[in-house]
Amino acid sequence: MKNFGQLPLPLGATPRYGREDFLVGKPNEAAFAYIERWPRWLAPAAILAGPEGSGKTHLAAIFAQVSGARTLRADHLRQDGVPELAKCPALVLEDCDRFPPDEVALFHLLNLARETGHFVVMTARVPPDRWGIRTPDLLSRLRLAPLLQLAEPDDALLGALFVKHFSDRQLAVDASVVTYAMARIERSYAGVQALVAALDRESLVRKKPITRVLVADILGDQSGQDDEGPS
Repeated sequence: MKNFGQLPLPLGATPRYGREDFLVGKPNEAAFAYIERWPRWLAPAAILAGPEGSGKTHLAAIFAQVSGARTLRADHLRQDGVPELAKCPALVLEDCDRFPPDEVALFHLLNLARETGHFVVMTARVPPDRWGIRTPDLLSRLRLAPLLQLAEPDDALLGALFVKHFSDRQLAVDASVVTYAMARIERSYAGVQALVAALDRESLVRKKPITRVLVADILGDQSGQDDEGPS
């Protein structure tokens, strides 16, 4: 298989983070349902954890839209800014594992959230036990927060993701192309995104529509490169 994830990719897709744009399936329905229940939550903080492209940022954006939350990259959290942030009704901290927050600041923020009814949503690729937290009390607080995990897509969600990513790029693609790609791609959100982006680019470069032959070429599937069936 070709490493299409390393191809230069077009900038053709603009993410849409509305509630109506979120694709709900078995791998993410529990997390979606919990976000939908706000503010009737079990705790003032929640953690959205899942692989690249699984919809963590999208779900956090849905939460921010309904709660009026401010969104911050996790490492932009500062101790002297916590009192001001606590005045907001809610806060989203993005990429807590990739950009670790100041641990003292996060500990104080979570304590204030419990005291004031402030809500905090944190996103990460992995659960907090794997964030490298060095403060035992902070780790204990994080373990108390509901962990909303998003799994890699099943077949139903994988197909819907292909359709959505093609649609986001305004690409008209036959259903047989999606079926062909689904049978040959890795089962991951990132894999779908990378393949659709690569197909978009190659279609523009070659000035040809996206067909099974093009998918086969991108994936290095020799058996499909001579297939001239319906596109």
